[in-house]
Order: sequence, then structure tokens, then C-alpha cells
Amino acid sequence: MMKRLFLLICLAAAFITGAAAQEISIDKGWKFAIGDSIQWAQPGYNDASWKPVSLAHTWEKQGYADVNGFGWYRLHLVIPSSLKEKAFLKDSLRITLNDVDDNDEVYLNGQLIAKYGGYGGDIKTGHYGPRSYTIAANNPAILWDKQNVLAVRIFDTGGDGGLYGDKFTLAMADVMDPVSVNTDADFNYGAGNTLSKSIKLTTTSNYAYKGKLTFKVTDPETNAVIYNKTNDAAFTAGKPFTYNFNVARLAQKSYVISYTFTEDRSGKSITKTDGTPYILTPAPALTPKVNGPGVYGARPGNPFLYLVPASGQKPLTYMAKGLPNGLKLDAKTGIISGVVNQKGNYPVTITVKNSLGTSTKKFTIKIGDLIGLTPALGWNSWNAFGLSINDERVRVAAKTMIDKLSAHGWNYINIDDGWEAENRAANGEIVTNQKFPDMKATTDYVHSLGLKMGIYSSPGPRTCGGYLGSWQHEDQDAKTYGDWGIDYLKYDWCSYTEVAPKNLTLDDMKKPYQVMRASLDKIPRDIMYSFCQYGMGEVWNWGAEVGGNSWRTTGDITDTWKSMADIGFSQMPAAPHAGPGYFNDPDMLIVGKVGWGDSQHNTRLTPDEQYTHISLWSLLSSPLLIGCDMGKLDKFTLNLLTNDEVLAIDQDALGKEATQAIKTDNHQVWIKDLADDGKAVGIFNTSDKYQAITLKRNENGLQGLTKIRDVWRQKNVITTGSSYTVKVAPHGVMLLRLSK
Repeated sequence: MMKRLFLLICLAAAFITGAAAQEISIDKGWKFAIGDSIQWAQPGYNDASWKPVSLAHTWEKQGYADVNGFGWYRLHLVIPSSLKEKAFLKDSLRITLNDVDDNDEVYLNGQLIAKYGGYGGDIKTGHYGPRSYTIAANNPAILWDKQNVLAVRIFDTGGDGGLYGDKFTLAMADVMDPVSVNTDADFNYGAGNTLSKSIKLTTTSNYAYKGKLTFKVTDPETNAVIYNKTNDAAFTAGKPFTYNFNVARLAQKSYVISYTFTEDRSGKSITKTDGTPYILTPAPALTPKVNGPGVYGARPGNPFLYLVPASGQKPLTYMAKGLPNGLKLDAKTGIISGVVNQKGNYPVTITVKNSLGTSTKKFTIKIGDLIGLTPALGWNSWNAFGLSINDERVRVAAKTMIDKLSAHGWNYINIDDGWEAENRAANGEIVTNQKFPDMKATTDYVHSLGLKMGIYSSPGPRTCGGYLGSWQHEDQDAKTYGDWGIDYLKYDWCSYTEVAPKNLTLDDMKKPYQVMRASLDKIPRDIMYSFCQYGMGEVWNWGAEVGGNSWRTTGDITDTWKSMADIGFSQMPAAPHAGPGYFNDPDMLIVGKVGWGDSQHNTRLTPDEQYTHISLWSLLSSPLLIGCDMGKLDKFTLNLLTNDEVLAIDQDALGKEATQAIKTDNHQVWIKDLADDGKAVGIFNTSDKYQAITLKRNENGLQGLTKIRDVWRQKNVITTGSSYTVKVAPHGVMLLRLSK
């Protein structure tokens, strides 16, 4: 993360397709240059020497590695008047750019027609995300049926940069542009294997919409239409149309629901699709079970805090044998605390009891130089709330984690950007803004639950959100974090570009992280150190050397299949560098309700894509940082986050990262070595159709592993022969654990 302030959610561009819209694609023919000159906006400027550029990729992936700051895109095009002539509404032209990273100014024939995603501020303030701009059809900047020059000035604050994505179009503003199909209500699970839900047709326009809403359920495996019904629908601003439905779940898989509204007078229609959720994770037993990793690291002489993750009917009673001197276990809460002064590996036996039984687990406490021996499991505020985070939301997240997730090992509550005051105290110390009246008290509350507290800063003068960074105050800030009791620091490159040398060397990239590492080392506290510099300089090659516990390998993730898959399936170069205490970080999770601000929506990933997301991140030994609104965890999201066998793959003590064993046009297989000499295997369908995929059991190091377990369903697979074939849903996964 995280260069965006808020993700610009433009429903017309990002969620909904206009079935009858006239539009032209503008994704081809662009030219590109690094640097900045206002002359580059002019139609007469000679750009013959500029390089062709693809809008499918960031500029870093096209020969401009680690380039930050300004870049320009130019496109020569004819804007046909037929767009206007065939449109129902003829007053405005819409330009869709998906995505801008991080901020933009748009010029047409030398005239500035749009900027900053409508946020205000200046171009150097990050506003990552899709854009949808409209200009009047009679604007003299538009040369109908003639040659035009569209120029986009981009400023990249760091990491991935440019103009890239999968939708770049010109079209007339449509009568459906202000309309949205709101599907953000949760599915309700009813008796008789049924699902029910309520959706709404809404608009910000005073236009009175009347037409038909078609509701259709399709089986993506057979393409058979299971249900189809059409209803009259009418709505206007402030008066939505609500449609309630109830459908049967015919099998343990996801069905596609489409909602199509067709407006009577214009004949225009919009469609939004939804996937029905399906629960694979078995309900936890009422008998006790100790979960979580088998190893935990801490430094000698520093405060120790560990909450034993255990499920089962409450109340639970906790016991431990072999705890090192200086530690004690609270038998009622399962919190282990204290200080250990002597280095060493301490084998501990943890026992948990309730009225129904007893569970025991071997556990090793390693007191030494390394912490973070397994990837962090926790929550980060950014993908849900962006800069809108406050003390109340943090406390809700902590309480929810204790009530619903900590039994499975989740234990970090991380505050991202937006907590800092406008100015430092007179003595230079960082202080909180009005949203966090007492950070020490907030941290004490989180610690009282047995959880850990994380915070965010930047090595630059300002954070990505424009708040105070740690530049030239590293020692002071580290001491403040220690005084507050912070356990995790996310350190985001952001405005460090403004104070770093123009042409960055590898040493320049390392320096700010080395400086803060030295400051953290002065604090008698274990603080997990997370680099957020988007993979610059192939950070995986040197992140451990500089003292990080994890490091971002990529730009920001968004809640789309393209973003998640592009990031997740491109981690091979970093894989050899993962190990206990040091992990590659492909960014935070995008399941549940996300929003990057005050308003949240259901993730745009389908249920199958969400299973892929959690499976792949676990295979990659990634930090798993929940990015949704914890106060609104639905049943399906809980199913994703509470499968102990899936989490055990992520938390495996060997700490190795999966590698890609097979890649075809339709599927991939990733394999991870495990501490028990077994393998975790992810079989991923990357196509848009169901695929029968065969795993050969005598290849890729799988020889001799005779037992196969379906990890999501927590069932053993009965199979014979040298191969195993499974049918996998579009963008879905089969996650297996193979053992002797």
C-alpha cells in the first residue's frame, strides 16, 4: 500500500456495463515520455520520438523500472460525431480511464478538461483509481470528426505508476450513468438450503426511471438458466426500487445471478452480476482445539505477549508446561505475558480444556534475534476505511477479532494512514489527531484482549494521505511508538521521493529503511517492521539484510480479478527469499466489505475468486491482513478467514513460499514445501469456464505422498493411480495437502 487516498468508485465505469451504449475504445495507439513539460499537452507538439506504450501494464513493466514523478501519455484520435448522433442524451462526452496511478490531469487539444479524479488538492497528492470524466458536447476543445490529441499528465508518488487497466473508452454520457444496482446487502442463509437477498436500483438523477428488471440465475458449469423472472421497476432520486428474492442452493458451488434493468423510453439497459456464496469450511467443533503456528519468536528482555489461539465451547481453561522463566499464562484468557531474558528455544506443551474435552499442542518459543517467524495474521484499516479510520472503528475491529477470529490465530490490529495530527508537538514529537484522543489508551485496550497493535508512517515528510511522516524524526517516532506499546510498523515510501536523489540507486532505496531500523533497535520492544515501497529495486533481494520482517513486492491491490490475479500469480522472482522472520508481501486482503473511505461495498471478487485469493496468499506465505469492515463480517467471509487447515499452510514453520510448477493458458499449479515433509498444492483455474484439471502425482516432487486432503472441505480425498483429476470453477481453486 498504499498510495491512494480513496478508491474512486465510478459505478458506470467499474461495476456496470451499458448494453446499448455507443462507445469507442481508446486503449491502443498511445505514446509515452518520462518527465514534465506543459508543451506536451499541445496538439502541435511533435511526439514522433516518443515511445509506444501499452495501457495493459504499468510503466515500470515497460522499461521504466523504479521511475517515480511525472510521465505523459499522448493519443492522436478522431472523435466521430456519430457518437453524439446515436446517443439518447447528446449533451456530454464521457472519458473513461481505468486506472490512474497516482494522479492525473487530462488535456484535450491543449485545454485542461479534467483533473485529480474530482478530489481537489494538487497533482502530487495520490488519488489512485479509475476515472470517469464528462465534458459538454459543445466544448470547443472537442474537434468532432477531426484529428484530436488527448494528453494525460500523470504523477506517480512511488511504486507502480502510469495509466493502465482494462477499460479506456469515449462515449456520450448515458441516461444510465447515474444508475446503480446496489447488491451490497448480505446473503441470508435460510432453511431448506436457500439463499435470500435484497437488491436496490438507485439513481442520483431526478429523471423518473421506468422499465423492466430481469432477474436470472445461471449455472456456470452447464450454462443452464436455473431461474428467470422479469418485474416492473420504477425509481428516481431518493426513491429506490427494491427487489427481494429467494433461491435454492442446488449444489456446493457458486451460481451467477444477473440483474438487468431496461429503461422503457431510451431502451438502454444496465447489467450487474453477483455470485452466490457457498460455505466450504466446516463449523468448528464444540470440543477444544489448539490452533495457530507451532513456533513463536521474541527478543530477550522485551515485553512478551501471545494469545493462545484455541476454539471450542466456552469457557475454556488454559494450561502450559515448559514456559521459560519470566512468562506466565492466564488460565482464563489464554494470554501469555512477561519478559524472558535468556536466549534459547523453549519447548512448551499447551493444553486447553472445556466441559467436553481436552486438546494439547506442542509449541516452541524461540527467544533470540528473530521475530515474526511466521507471517503476520491480522487486520489493517486501509482497504476498509482509508483516511476515515478512528478510535471507535479500531476498537470494533479488536473486539470482533477477539469474538470471531482470534481463536484461529488472528492477532494484529493495525492502524493505517490518517491518525497523525497536522503538526508535531513543540518538542518535535508526533501526536495524534482528534480521531484518536489517546493512542496509549487505545493500545492498552488492544493489549488487554491479548492482541497486538500496529501503526503506520512514511520515511518522507508526508504520508500518502498527506499526514506527517517520520523524515528527520525517526528516533523520536520510534520512541513514541515504544511508549505507546506499538507492535508493528508499516513504513510507506510515499513522499520520500521528494527528498531522495532524483536518480535512485539501490543504496538510496535502502537508506530510509535502514535509518528507521536503527531507530527501532533503540527501543526495548519487539516491533514487526513492514516495508511498503511496492517492490522497488527488487526489495526481496535485500529486505532481510536491511532488517525488515516483510516487504511489499508489488503495487496496490484492488478488488478485481485482474488486480488480484496479476499480483498473486507473479510472485515467482521473490519466492526464494521467504523464510522464518522474512516474508514477501503481495498486499492486503480484499475480501468482505471494502471501500477505502466512509462507504463500503461488497468486494467485486466472486466467491470462487475469493477462495483463490486466500488459497494463493496462504501458499505464498504472505502476511494475511484483513482489509474489510470488521464490524460487518458476513458468514461467507468468516468461512474464508476461519479455516484452520488453510491458515496452517500460511503459518507453516518452514516458512517457504510456493512456486509455480505448471502454467498453461487455462490453469496453474503452485506447490509449497511444508515442515512435515508434505506439500501444499493449489490447482487454479485461470480461465472463464469450468476446467477439468489433472494433477500428476509422480511429478514436481509429489512422489511418495500417498495421502491427499481437500483443505477447504477438511476431507481426505480417496483416489488411486498416478493422477488426480478435479473439476475447478472459473477463477477458482482446489487447495490440497499431500503427505506420506
